[in-house]
Amino acid sequence: MDIIGIGYLGFESANLDAWREYGPKVMGFQIGTSPTADPDTLYFKLDDRRHRLAFHPGKIDRLAYIGWEAKGKLEFHAAVERFRSHGVEVSFGDPELCEKRGVKELIRFRDPVGYQHELFYAQKWSPRSFVPGRPHGGFVCGERGVGHIVVITPEYTPELEHFLTGIMGMHWYGSGAGKGKTGFFRSRLNDKTSHDIAYGFGPGKAGVQHIGLFVRSVRDVGETYDLVKKNGLQMMMTLGQHSQDPHMSFYHFTPSGFAIECITELEPWHDDGFELNPEQLSTWGHEIVGPILGPSVRTPAEVFDPEVLHARG
Repeated sequence: MDIIGIGYLGFESANLDAWREYGPKVMGFQIGTSPTADPDTLYFKLDDRRHRLAFHPGKIDRLAYIGWEAKGKLEFHAAVERFRSHGVEVSFGDPELCEKRGVKELIRFRDPVGYQHELFYAQKWSPRSFVPGRPHGGFVCGERGVGHIVVITPEYTPELEHFLTGIMGMHWYGSGAGKGKTGFFRSRLNDKTSHDIAYGFGPGKAGVQHIGLFVRSVRDVGETYDLVKKNGLQMMMTLGQHSQDPHMSFYHFTPSGFAIECITELEPWHDDGFELNPEQLSTWGHEIVGPILGPSVRTPAEVFDPEVLHARG
C-alpha cells in the first residue's frame, strides 16, 4: 500500500482543559478551529494541515483512532481493494465524518489487536497557516507524516505481523534493543525514520505507551525540556540518543497519561539496507527517571469497546 505515514491521531480524553493549557504552552501546538459538526473536540495543528491531533471528550483517556495517509485517490482505492481481497472488514466514512477529519475520503478498519485505524487521502491544508502556541521553530511532518506511535498489545501474534507487513505492506524494521518483545514497522513510502508504529507485548495490557513528534532544532527540544521541568511534569527518560536513530530526544508524560517523545534530527536518517540489531537502547543519555508504562496503559476491557473484545474472543 502506498501509505505516507500517520496523518493524524485521535484520542478520547477526560482532561480536555488540561490539554488546552498544556498543548500550546508546553509543546507549542496551535489550537485549531473545530468543525461545526464537532464543536466539543479539541483540535491541534502542528503544521499547515487542518489538524494533526484531535482530543474528543471521553470518560477515560484512550486512543480513539490512528489515521494513515494514502498518497492519493488512486492509491487509496487500491488499498481498499487490497483490504477486501484479504478479507479485512472496512467501512467508508460518511460525508460528516470526512468533514470532521478534513479529508476527501476515508475508510475505517481494525487491526488484529483491536485498535481502530483509518486510511484517508487529501486532508485540507492552508499554506503558511501554522502559528505555534508559544515561540517555537515548528514541527516536522509533511512527507514523513505526523510522527510515530507505540501501542501495547496483550498478545503479540504472527497474525499481527502479517496484517502489517503482508496486507498493509509495511517494512519490518526490527525489535530494537532493551524493549522486550516489540515490533517496529514503517509505511512503504517512509524512508525518513525507523518506524511509524510499534507494538509492545504487555500481557493483560493495552493502550498508548508514547507518541513521537519531530521538531526542527535542538533548541526546540531544549526549550520544551525546560518547560516540562518548569511545569513539574513527570519525565520518563532524560535527553539522549537511541542507538538505532541519529536523533536526540526526551520523553515526558502528557495530561492523558501517555508520553510524548520530543525528537530532533542530529543528522539525516541513515540507510538501513540490513536489519539493525543494536546492543543497547541508547548511545548516551535517556536515563529512565519515571515509569515506562503510564496510566494510559490499562486492561483491554478499559481500552477497547465491548464488541471488539467479543470479536477477539
